[in-house]
Amino acid sequence: MTASESALDWTEPDYSKLVTEDDQPVDNMFSERQQKLLGDCLEASYNPGTPFLGVTDVGIFYVEGDPIVPDFLLSLDVSFPEGDPLDKRNRSYYIWRFGKPPDLVVEIVSNRVGGEDTRKLADYQHIKVPYYAIYDPRAQLSKRPLRLYELKGALYVERVDPFTPMEPLGLRFVEWRGTYAQYSGGWLRWCDLEGSLLATGTERAEQAEERAERAEERAERLAARLKELGLDPDEGTP
Repeated sequence: MTASESALDWTEPDYSKLVTEDDQPVDNMFSERQQKLLGDCLEASYNPGTPFLGVTDVGIFYVEGDPIVPDFLLSLDVSFPEGDPLDKRNRSYYIWRFGKPPDLVVEIVSNRVGGEDTRKLADYQHIKVPYYAIYDPRAQLSKRPLRLYELKGALYVERVDPFTPMEPLGLRFVEWRGTYAQYSGGWLRWCDLEGSLLATGTERAEQAEERAERAEERAERLAARLKELGLDPDEGTP
């Protein structure tokens, strides 16, 4: 029996005894912005054709006890729990309730003691998360800023190129330099299988505004051209 199957057979615990929040602060301002960016892009531009969850700092419970808390998780074919979001049964990712582990987890390295490539790697392998990404922008644990592991059978295998597509998710990672939430620098972002960057909510709004401005400019040029030809562009307009 697999770890996920075992979790699904687990009798629902007394949720009042589970620690879903521990008031621990986010590691640093960059990590907070990076986590937010990953979720922002998916919320604004990801359309896998199925419901999904993309959340930050949410505990994954696979048995009763302490959860695993990734910086970011993505799970397809699931929805936010119905009912009161403040109900403890709806505040974490309980594998026995969602019926599956997340499809991808991301850990952002902020120091050398987080266990991202040891303890956490073993934990995510144990609960059979299909993809596990370690983003290490300051090369604290490895010379590679991004490592991507894919579950093959019961074990993780590291991809030679972490930027290759994750076909079942319709996503791939990309390194991007720019400004997000008032911070300028290098970021980890998503693109689709064709390599197009998934836009943030702000970027989508700006793109829509630019399209509207271009359409207005085209209409003004057309109106001017019609007037040059002696035609009234407003003729027949109510």
